Amino acid sequence: MIKAKDVLTLDELDKKELTQTIDLAIKLKKELNKGITKPLLKNKTLAMIFQKPSTRTRISFETGMFQLGGHAINMSAQDLQLSRGESIEDTAKTLSRYVDVVMARVYDHSTIQSLAENASIPVVNGLSNSYHPCQILADLMTIKEKKGRLDGLKLAWIGDGNNVCNSMMIGCSKVGISMSIATPKEFTPDSSLVKQCKKLVDIDLTQDPSKAAKDADVLVTDTFVSIHDKPSRLRKFLPKYQVNSKLMARANKSCIFMHCLPAKRDQEVTSDVIDGPQSVIWDEAENRLHSQKALLVSLRI
Repeated sequence: MIKAKDVLTLDELDKKELTQTIDLAIKLKKELNKGITKPLLKNKTLAMIFQKPSTRTRISFETGMFQLGGHAINMSAQDLQLSRGESIEDTAKTLSRYVDVVMARVYDHSTIQSLAENASIPVVNGLSNSYHPCQILADLMTIKEKKGRLDGLKLAWIGDGNNVCNSMMIGCSKVGISMSIATPKEFTPDSSLVKQCKKLVDIDLTQDPSKAAKDADVLVTDTFVSIHDKPSRLRKFLPKYQVNSKLMARANKSCIFMHCLPAKRDQEVTSDVIDGPQSVIWDEAENRLHSQKALLVSLRI
């Protein structure tokens, strides 16, 4: 069980809570594959708020609640009185009287913080511009499934030191995975977070993707250009930071490739890597379902 009320960055979970949640996710997945479902969240309701478009987050949370015997309500920002000026604080207090947990996918991280501060029920960050803890739960679950362990591995992050990278540093530092992060100089991850995580594991920052990928057990990238970024940004990443077969060859032969999706094929990663034998992205995507189910159960909603 998780002591914290909310999960906004992943830092709310200690090592034991994080590993137990991952192990529970693996257990729930195995049970589901055997046709076993348990109504662990019977009569519980999840409110889902989306300021940003979503495929994996919405479907995995909604399906997960159904499989656990609960119910999910999907709402865009336009569906709420937020669109007419009601404060996030008042929205949080109102939702707390109706549902058991809130998951929100937002732009500004301060929005999810305000939700959590004013809600009396658990709030889960389904993605903000600063962090993506639910993705990292799925990623760590995938790594443990494929590698049989977490502690002592090396993960190479290639590209943008973004919100996923921030939560990846938190998660890896707690379970003993060292990281080598290759980004352009102006796209390094949060410096204070790097300093915090370096107290637990080795985290190497470089501008050389080849150096970062050397001997990696796991290689990860993410999109360079989101829907709201200027195309000129792409020139700062390509071709140097593209994950291709040449870069994969720098890693261990047993290295797995991960991407949180959606991917822009032949930009941050070539199609032969996405569709190649080292890619585990579809297992990784599926594991959003199982890891989030484990998270909701562990929050004791």
